[in-house]
Amino acid sequence: MAHNIDLSGYSIRTDLALEAHELAQQQNQSSIEGVWLQADDSEPNIKVTRVHVESEEAGKEIGKLPGHYLTIEVPKLRDNDTSIEEQVAKRFSLEFAMFLKQLGITEDKKALVVGLGNWNVTPDALGPMVVENLLITRHLYTLAPETVGEGYREVSALSPGVLGITGIETSEIIFGVVEKSKPDFVICIDALASRALHRVNTTIQISDTGIHPGSGVGNKRKAIDQATLGVPVIAIGVPTVVFASTIVNDAITYLLGHFGQSMVESKRAFNKLALSTLPERKEPYSEEDMPDMESRKTFMGLVGSLPEEEKRQLIHEVLRPLGQDLVVTPKEVDDFIEGVANVIATGLNRALHSAVNEENSGSYTH
Repeated sequence: MAHNIDLSGYSIRTDLALEAHELAQQQNQSSIEGVWLQADDSEPNIKVTRVHVESEEAGKEIGKLPGHYLTIEVPKLRDNDTSIEEQVAKRFSLEFAMFLKQLGITEDKKALVVGLGNWNVTPDALGPMVVENLLITRHLYTLAPETVGEGYREVSALSPGVLGITGIETSEIIFGVVEKSKPDFVICIDALASRALHRVNTTIQISDTGIHPGSGVGNKRKAIDQATLGVPVIAIGVPTVVFASTIVNDAITYLLGHFGQSMVESKRAFNKLALSTLPERKEPYSEEDMPDMESRKTFMGLVGSLPEEEKRQLIHEVLRPLGQDLVVTPKEVDDFIEGVANVIATGLNRALHSAVNEENSGSYTH
């Protein structure tokens, strides 16, 4: 069974952020002026989507801030398969290294890595767990510079906790550290509240637009971005939880897609369908799988004909006053968080330090 996180008691004790708007309807987004999109599924098990939003006007069209976005989708990441995790770590390191180059961040630039989240709440412990496995070198450059060889950069790290533990805004802590240690750029790692069920525990998201701690659970506080810190901020997020309203919304969509596909395949009316014969499907349904609008109304009434965002909002408005729009995480969350934290830490160690590679990266993680 899934773990239900009752946020009423410690809503300020988690810094779960809300993931960026889903890269759905990619063909439509790529046709918007000022939005560049590229999808790459050439590697087995992995799909990489890159998006560049050039202006605020273009960003409003798709609900994104201007900047660069990269999503690595790996449905099998949920399987706790070490070979998949190693494959993802390798691809993540390559993509992140290219992301840094795209932003003009060279190998001599100093990095501060911030692990956001509450280490006492498993789905929110991603950031602190990544920090534990990073290769930290800043102190060596100060105390023992002769021990630092070629191929390493100055890296420091911080796990600032959350407002409910420290009583201090996370952004204030980070700003103070940035002001004193003077890194050239900041990397923030956080767990996310997903906007779609199929992306929970399956995607790694990267952007250069910063991050809003707590936005995923209604705690909209000060952003951590270049405007607040004065240096580039790269956000890395993994969706680890989902709202009950999102589960209900996606279930309705899946049902409509299920029935729509069955109508096409069987060429029979819905009321004659034998549910036991409906085809098994492991991929999420898309708009092309849906029945026509009249059929949707027949199956689900008015709810079936509502646009996706309106349907989601309606379900949220019904569940929230009852206190039942719970935040849910899969039961395998303990193993997943440990595995994906290792993936991100391994990838970051390789991307930040050219001396770290596939052969020796295991020496720096545990």
